[in-house]
Amino acid sequence: MLADPAVDAVVVAVADQFHVDASMRALEAGKHVLVEKPMGVDVAECEALCAKVQESGLVLQVGTMKRFDEGIAFARDFIATQMGERIALKAWYCDSTYRYTMTDALQPTPVSSATVRRPEGDPKSDRHRYYMLGHGSHLADTARFLGGDIVRVDARLVEKAGAFCWFVGCDFADGAAGHLDLTIAVRMDWHEGFQVYGEHGSILGKTFQPWYLRSSEVECFSTRDGRYHRPLGADGHFWRRQAEGFAATILDGTPQHGATAADGLAAMRVMSAIERSVAEGRPVDVDMLAEPA
Repeated sequence: MLADPAVDAVVVAVADQFHVDASMRALEAGKHVLVEKPMGVDVAECEALCAKVQESGLVLQVGTMKRFDEGIAFARDFIATQMGERIALKAWYCDSTYRYTMTDALQPTPVSSATVRRPEGDPKSDRHRYYMLGHGSHLADTARFLGGDIVRVDARLVEKAGAFCWFVGCDFADGAAGHLDLTIAVRMDWHEGFQVYGEHGSILGKTFQPWYLRSSEVECFSTRDGRYHRPLGADGHFWRRQAEGFAATILDGTPQHGATAADGLAAMRVMSAIERSVAEGRPVDVDMLAEPA
């Protein structure tokens, strides 16, 4: 496939442990890449992939598709144009104990093979890493998409009754305060959303279980006119919109909302810093040294 000159771009949607290797092979073959989140499984391999992207001059987009949720994109535009200085941001991503009751009714029946290539060992057995990579990647990217770079985290992990709950205090580069809540799994419906407080307004957002293809509900209040603003009839097929944005970036050179390789690396650094903060019981700066202890 990679040798076919008619193929311009590929989608990498394999196990997390194969993301970087498959993306590297595609870039070396001259193909643009849309790689599922997380971009990789540690900071070092994500740095290597970023370097390969820069060397190749090709487009690599990371599949954090919530950036293409029109409600979330509306909130981001409101922050940029109406809110003034950010004061604080709270974001939460809480998977539900009833998640599979919902998704099994929506997803096609999985087809598997006994000969499929699988990662060594059982990555899912380390629930801390599995949940952080699979779900924390969305939370970290959405927080950065709305609030900018996260420079410091102070995290706590509570494990009770089979649930994992990360509460993370964080500092944004612009001086805003932050709080992230990653809980797997809450004893309630899917619970995901965000609040943003700013100089000239505030935002309250509610995000739905993604397989329902329903865009987030957002209420953006502006002190400039004393009114709430919200999108109506937004397109909720964010996976399709993500693919269209990926194609537009390649064909027109027009930047879309898609997460770049640099965004994928930044999200990995945030997740690694959270893991280190939990392990060491102290705040951790989000930088290239923020690998798990």
